Amino acid sequence: MKIGILSYHFPPEPAFIPGSLAEELAARGHEVRVLTGFPDYPGGHVYPGWRQRWHHETHSQRLSVRRVPRYPGGAASVGGRMASYLSFAGSAGLVARRFLGDVDALYVFQLPATTFAAAGVLRLLGRVPAVLHVQDVWARDGADEGGEGRWAARMGSTMTRIYRTAARIAVAAPSMRDLVIAAGADPARVRLVLNWTDERIFYPATPGAAARQLVRRDGRCVVMHAGTIGARQGLETAVRAAAALDRTMDLVLVGSGAAERRVRGLAAELGAENVRFLERRSPVDMPELYAAADYQLVMSRDLPELRGTVPGKLQAALSCAAPVIASAGGDTAELVERVRAGLSCPPEDWAALADRFWLAATIPPPTRVEMGRRGRAAYLREMSLHAGVDQIERLLHEAAGRVAEPATQPRRRLA
Repeated sequence: MKIGILSYHFPPEPAFIPGSLAEELAARGHEVRVLTGFPDYPGGHVYPGWRQRWHHETHSQRLSVRRVPRYPGGAASVGGRMASYLSFAGSAGLVARRFLGDVDALYVFQLPATTFAAAGVLRLLGRVPAVLHVQDVWARDGADEGGEGRWAARMGSTMTRIYRTAARIAVAAPSMRDLVIAAGADPARVRLVLNWTDERIFYPATPGAAARQLVRRDGRCVVMHAGTIGARQGLETAVRAAAALDRTMDLVLVGSGAAERRVRGLAAELGAENVRFLERRSPVDMPELYAAADYQLVMSRDLPELRGTVPGKLQAALSCAAPVIASAGGDTAELVERVRAGLSCPPEDWAALADRFWLAATIPPPTRVEMGRRGRAAYLREMSLHAGVDQIERLLHEAAGRVAEPATQPRRRLA
């Protein structure tokens, strides 16, 4: 097949889903064409050594990547994000017909940032069938501030239009299926395809002396949260829980984000000496750090739009055979419990999380190892690159009319 891919982010940005999908589809013999922007995530500035310009196209065997200019201010403010989204939509629209006009099917990595571009490109390409891989229903962070509520509403209505246009829709979590159907998608066209992680980086590892020295101070249980310290994670809950168990366990937070100052301030206010902060590390360093800790912490606030998502750090932890503590609702907690890969509790309940921390510290190391093994087995079975690309490839064939349609897929469980 000739397959087009539309993605707001693409490598060298940390966009391993569209990047690895493009490489794997090309390796399977398809001709793949990617339409994307110039790399600027997460800093909101074009990467050193790159210069935005028209007619930037690279080629490798069966894989072509066309980059178009966009306003590189997506992280600065509501207005900056919207300017970036809309400028990408305009640039993509100018080249889509020439670059993607003869593909058999189009795959859209459907982040909110891609919404306006997807709507325009689908309209321009006319009869080219599309498969949407929905990652988030619409942007909600700060929706009541700075006029973002108006933009969220506009984005939501645009998403509804493309849900009705798409030949197939893949959703990244079971509950997200209900959300896109409620927003107007045909239930017969919606399938569950769980995200995978970058398996070249995240795999079971043995911690070296440096990793152990960085993560561990003594024989106490170590729970690690690795990733963004932002509004969606609600890490204040974890700090309060850890402060109640200052002689039982350590909480190690690796990373940074918009809420870091507030979370650090709370730890200082509570005198939580067992809460430690480590600066952001390269992804290639993380498997050793995971292995040096006893558990990986997955946090989500109690927000409706987060109950239908599975944070990418969960797949990374499971792929590394790390046992998990999930302070989250919906699909994330369900996955952890069903595959018996760790412990869970309701989100934003520090007392319940403190109870999980205490229980985690009492579990013998061999039992923790077995939790990690079960999580790794579930990842390989349900969430791996091979499993995910198989499903996306079939959806592309279905969209293009190359294979018979299966019976309507029921709402799948996570394991």
